Amino acid sequence: MVLWKDEYNVGIPAIDEQHKKLFDIANRISELLANELLVDKYDHIIAVLDELRDYTVEHFAAEEDYMLKHKYRKFLSHKVLHHEFIEKINTVDLNQIDNEQNLYLKEILNYVTEWLISHILQEDKQITGLSEK
Repeated sequence: MVLWKDEYNVGIPAIDEQHKKLFDIANRISELLANELLVDKYDHIIAVLDELRDYTVEHFAAEEDYMLKHKYRKFLSHKVLHHEFIEKINTVDLNQIDNEQNLYLKEILNYVTEWLISHILQEDKQITGLSEK
C-alpha cells in the first residue's frame, strides 16, 4: 500500500489532487500484487498500465501548462523527466508481464512509487509558489 503524506503536497490544489490519483493507481497495482485468488492477472495489469499511462499524460500536461504559464526556468529539464517516465511505461515487455506477473507487478510498483515520491519531493516541490513570483 502506498500512503499519501502531507509532505507530498506542493501547495497547488489541482496538482496535489492529481498526485493523489496517481497514488490511487499505484495502490491498485499493490492490490493486484496482493490478490492471491486471481491466477491470471495479465488483463488487469494491462488495464492498470493503460490507466497509469493515460493519467500521467494528462497530469504531466497540466503540470507543464502550469510551469509554462508561470515561466518556470527549469521547464525543459522537468519535461524530459516526464517524457522518460512515459517512455518507461510505454516500453513494457508484454512477454515478461505474461510469464512473470507478480515479479513484474513488484518491479512496476517499486518503480512507480519510488519515481513518484522522488519526483514530487525533488522536482515538483520547486514549482511551489511560482504564482507569487
